[in-house]
Amino acid sequence: MIFLFLFLVNLITFNFIFSTSIHAQCPVCIVTVGGGMLLAKKLGIDDLLVSIWISALNTAISFWLAPKIKIRFLNNPVVLSLLMFALTLIYFQFTDQLGHSSNQVLGIDKIIFGQTIGLIVMFLGNFLYFYTKKNNKNKAIFPYSKVIFPVGLVMLTTIIFKLAFNL
Repeated sequence: MIFLFLFLVNLITFNFIFSTSIHAQCPVCIVTVGGGMLLAKKLGIDDLLVSIWISALNTAISFWLAPKIKIRFLNNPVVLSLLMFALTLIYFQFTDQLGHSSNQVLGIDKIIFGQTIGLIVMFLGNFLYFYTKKNNKNKAIFPYSKVIFPVGLVMLTTIIFKLAFNL
């Protein structure tokens, strides 16, 4: 028992001392957001709000995955984000989740509207991060700003839509 305790203390201490830099939109973040979306859906949160986060997740995956892809046109995060956006909407169409008249806001299906808003907001968040970094001598203006800009904007957008449409 003492051996196990000392092993865990050593492991934790070693990880804190020799930690590596964190990458924004890493796989752990992506899985966490994905699990949160499933939980939100199970708790009855509106489709518009969940679809904003689904689209944000797709965009985060695209920005993380694009540099690793060797196929020329798919290694662009914008192109990959748009492809994932289209594939997600195709999935929702084939699973009969689109086109219900009771599931509309402003005359547009909530899932399509949320997907579009999520994509735009994540693009805007990433653009704001790169813009502020460029104007700050190519340095981030504060720690984790690469994560805070996009996720913060998605959270703010979610709150605004929740309050504006009483969702």
